[in-house]
Amino acid sequence: MIHVQLVSKIARTIGRNLNLNEDLIEAAALGHDLGHVPFGHVGEHILNKISLEVNEGYFNHNIESVRVLMNLEQNGRGRNITLQVLDAIMCHNGELPMQEYSPVVKTKEDFLKEYQNSYTNDGTIKKLRPMTLEGCVVRISDIIAYIGKDIEDALVLGVIKKEEIPKSITNVVGFENKEIINTFVRDIIENSKDKSYIKMSEPLFKTLLELKEFNTKNIYLKANTEEQIYEYETMFRTLFQQYKKDIESENKKSEIYTKFLLEMCDEYLENTTTNRKVIDFLAGMTDDYMYKCYKALARNE
Repeated sequence: MIHVQLVSKIARTIGRNLNLNEDLIEAAALGHDLGHVPFGHVGEHILNKISLEVNEGYFNHNIESVRVLMNLEQNGRGRNITLQVLDAIMCHNGELPMQEYSPVVKTKEDFLKEYQNSYTNDGTIKKLRPMTLEGCVVRISDIIAYIGKDIEDALVLGVIKKEEIPKSITNVVGFENKEIINTFVRDIIENSKDKSYIKMSEPLFKTLLELKEFNTKNIYLKANTEEQIYEYETMFRTLFQQYKKDIESENKKSEIYTKFLLEMCDEYLENTTTNRKVIDFLAGMTDDYMYKCYKALARNE
């Protein structure tokens, strides 16, 4: 939730200075991570494996964010969200940084084709580009929002020490998250003003890549032990199999019925496969809720 608020604030600040549509920016920023699953990117990786194994295609959180809005909200009827907002959400992935983002002209049919292809072609997700400048702003704001906050959190938790951060990074953007955000935001505004693209200067982009590499080696790869990852995968797989069995046996007392399926409309229930129903349910869980469901299942066995 903090990350989403940071993305919204950063993106709106950039958008305001570039005279862009702040409502479009805020809507996309607030909805961009609706599809994130329990245990972050590790959980996403696990659910992707399961999804492929049961022939439901690739699972990506940005695609699931769009699915939540188009197919799951309002009891499976979806919400009437504009194409531009949905596209910005689908194309927001800040894990793939670029120095310059230029909008790509798309029709509604182009958007839907990219959306569908993301389930069947693993290369599609890496080629997605927003159709609006506002979408480009949300995308570049995503990485700015997490790159400095992760450093700040890691320092507080003692995962890293200040002296371990290369001077080539701190001399440019500083140590504190507010300094890092301010430096990147000012640079983007300066290099994108009155332009048909959103751009970061060469020195700042190099610093961004160096900072991302540092975070990956010193924070992200150390975030979970092998034992924790095994535990997460055990939870996902155990609950997946149990809820699939519950649907097939029409066990209306199951959590997937009481908290999900009994509230969904007939159209969703009739047009969605059993495997996809379980994936949708698991993807919508919080960490704590998945723990709770798994422990409750273990107690009853």
